[in-house]
Amino acid sequence: MRSIKRTEYIYHIKSLLLLGLPIIIGQLGNIITGLADTVMVGQHSTEELAAASFVNNVINAFIILGTGFSFNYTPIIGENIAVNKRIAIGGWLKNSLMANFTTTISILIVLLLIYTNIELLKQPDELMPLIKPYYIVLMCSVLFVMLANSFRQFVEGIMDASISMWILTIGNAMNIAGNYILIYGKFGLPELGLLGAGISTLLSRIIMLLLFIAVFVKQKKYLPFRKGFLVTPFRKAYWKRLNLIGWPIAFQQGIEAATFCITTIMIGWLGGMELAAHQVAIAISTVSFTIYLGLGSAVAIRTSMFKGLQDWEKVRHVTAAGVILAIITSITLSIILLCCCDTIGNLFTDDESVSEIVAILIPILIAYQFGDSIQIVLANALRGLSDVTSIMIISFISYFIVAVPSGYSIAFFLGKGIAGIWMSYPIGFTCAVLLLGYRAFHIMNFKRK
Repeated sequence: MRSIKRTEYIYHIKSLLLLGLPIIIGQLGNIITGLADTVMVGQHSTEELAAASFVNNVINAFIILGTGFSFNYTPIIGENIAVNKRIAIGGWLKNSLMANFTTTISILIVLLLIYTNIELLKQPDELMPLIKPYYIVLMCSVLFVMLANSFRQFVEGIMDASISMWILTIGNAMNIAGNYILIYGKFGLPELGLLGAGISTLLSRIIMLLLFIAVFVKQKKYLPFRKGFLVTPFRKAYWKRLNLIGWPIAFQQGIEAATFCITTIMIGWLGGMELAAHQVAIAISTVSFTIYLGLGSAVAIRTSMFKGLQDWEKVRHVTAAGVILAIITSITLSIILLCCCDTIGNLFTDDESVSEIVAILIPILIAYQFGDSIQIVLANALRGLSDVTSIMIISFISYFIVAVPSGYSIAFFLGKGIAGIWMSYPIGFTCAVLLLGYRAFHIMNFKRK
């Protein structure tokens, strides 16, 4: 019996790796671009690095929220692909685009309200001339990210993840090239600094959406999906179901992203140096986060497929295999970070004061790797089962009720400064693992029995 279970887990681990690696590689392109942004902007000036920290964390919080909403399509694809309903999947893609568009309008309204009241967030006055134009450009790019997300969920959901990998790689390579040209003013173009990084990001996101559309229109193997896309009208029932699944996921991801956004604002109260160091540490942490998110996406796809087949034993095995992979990956990444803990800040900035603060934050970053990796896998397993409301409630408790107040108290009442604010992350992730783990395996064991 044990050998059978061991063989079963090995099979699921291999399946998750085959599906997850192209997703991870594509997402790592995003992170490499973010790291390149941080390095180029940081080398240009420390003030621009601090401004980028504030804007990126605010805009990315809403992009993550919107991306979470677009995950509504994943369990629907899994249910339909399990019974080979390809035309239905194409129809759902059309309605997914509409649902993402209407959600983006809501997001842009909120972002515009933040912009018009941005002084109330009390960031350093010298950063405001850099913050405002960069904020506007990145805000304009949100629509293209959201529409591209529908196509991305489609190709990954039908297990053709290499398509998104290549499109993201091409788009991100163009972004890095554009950063170099526009930040430093190469080939006769003006030196735009931080604003140039924003323009390059906007253009690359437009190009990625156009590439997804071109692939969907031209690929012969997508013919049944295109037929479903063309013959299926926009349906209120479809839009309603996508919203019912999508908003709890969006709020769950938004709550986690808002935690980083709120902590960034609190760090801004400490000063520009701390804000710049926070941006460097966050840029480093997003590498591991992206790997975990790619693994989590593979878990969501596989669990939704087995749910469609009503095979709850395999749902449980896939989730357990995902947790095993998450632990192995987090240990590996933690060892790498530990080896370069004292010097990694120097890769991003020449400012020794900023590098010293980064060195203080890296051990805390290492401390939360295990909780972060496991909670992403468990949340995605529940997402694949469409049990999205529980994820939202658990995230609210873990991050808003536990993590943020803890970080604020340690930072300002106990006088630990930026290190205290960063302690909110391992506290919140550990709480999320305990609650998500109980919920996930309770559902799976109940259904299995």
